[in-house]
Amino acid sequence: MGPLESPRALALELAGALRAEVAPHLGGDAGRAHAGEAVGGDVTFQIDERAEAFLERFLAERAPDVAFYSEDRGLVSPSGGAEWVLVVDPIDGTRPAIAGFEAACVSVAAAPLDPGPSPVGPTMGDVRIGCVVEIKSGQTFVGERAAGLDPAPTLSANVDLSRMFWAYGLRGRPMRAIAEVVGDLIDASSVGGGTFDLGSATFDMTRIVTGQLDAYVEPGPRIVADVPGMRAAFERVGGGAVLNNSPYDLAAAALIVEEAGGVVTDAYGEPLGGRPILGSGADYQLSCVAAANPELHGAILRELDAGVQRLRQKVG
Repeated sequence: MGPLESPRALALELAGALRAEVAPHLGGDAGRAHAGEAVGGDVTFQIDERAEAFLERFLAERAPDVAFYSEDRGLVSPSGGAEWVLVVDPIDGTRPAIAGFEAACVSVAAAPLDPGPSPVGPTMGDVRIGCVVEIKSGQTFVGERAAGLDPAPTLSANVDLSRMFWAYGLRGRPMRAIAEVVGDLIDASSVGGGTFDLGSATFDMTRIVTGQLDAYVEPGPRIVADVPGMRAAFERVGGGAVLNNSPYDLAAAALIVEEAGGVVTDAYGEPLGGRPILGSGADYQLSCVAAANPELHGAILRELDAGVQRLRQKVG
């Protein structure tokens, strides 16, 4: 592809077209039918398959020289090679979309397909454009690395855990283990603040940019890595697969939060920049702590450290 403006324009056009394709089907019973299994092991609903098929047709017609990676198709690259890759989640928040809720977004990230010496291919740090469109409202966020965010962000200044409004995800996670790790955070903020499972990491993270939420917390991959027996527990709930956030869930939203001035790391406090963006399944999954400011982010990490230690002691 050509200059940087070209992937930005393509990401916006694709996200808008996917939104137009999916929006009329929000809340429809037909979307609940299962159409198969995604590359990462999650259920593919009919509404997912509709969006994935549209994505494939759109790029074949409009940008046949561009590679893409999506939840259900994996990596699709033109035979002659490609300069850019789009990392796409056509519907981040499939279950809210099926229910007709607001918490469903199209997520498109653009990165050079061959960024240079990286042994894992393009990484989160290579993402140049992040575009998220809320399907129900059409609200759009576009982040461009080192160039800021459109629209201008409104970040919360709250640093008090007891007043924190924040979100987490429970889909495919063993509830008792998650509660042991984040339970104190929930107890601290459930009265003076607010806690939410909204069903979409992308929606959650863009709410930090709007000032509606202070943070998004997803410790799943850290729990699997640090606590004996947890991989089997996640597989039991996930029907044989470990279901946590994959790069296609976070690639666009992480850039958007960072360009807004927020803080995004994994659940250890380490940057996500070196993690590969082309892959699904447990080996590629990302824990995440995104917060509106560094002080709140640090307080959340300390609580997660304590929560993981409690779970380790509990399972022996």
